[in-house]
Amino acid sequence: MQLTIQITTADDQYQVHTDLFTIVAWERKFKTKASKMGDGIGMEDLAFMAYEASKHAGRTVPAVFDDFIRKIVKIEVVGEEDSNPTHEAPTADS
Repeated sequence: MQLTIQITTADDQYQVHTDLFTIVAWERKFKTKASKMGDGIGMEDLAFMAYEASKHAGRTVPAVFDDFIRKIVKIEVVGEEDSNPTHEAPTADS
């Protein structure tokens, strides 16, 4: 699963994309599985993924996660893509 997250601070607005490393870091921190995201994720979950994805994208972020959260004015998922999409099986007509 790849999420596109838009982060708005008082000084900046940008988008980051999650990747496998980001999702695994989230699983480790919150001791859960990515498959549970279908049940919904909290704002802390989303902020953590944005924090890790921002670091991975080369953005300068505070060393302390809570300081990153303090700077956020708005955070939202603006896109979602399944990293392993499944396709319909061919039928006799196709």
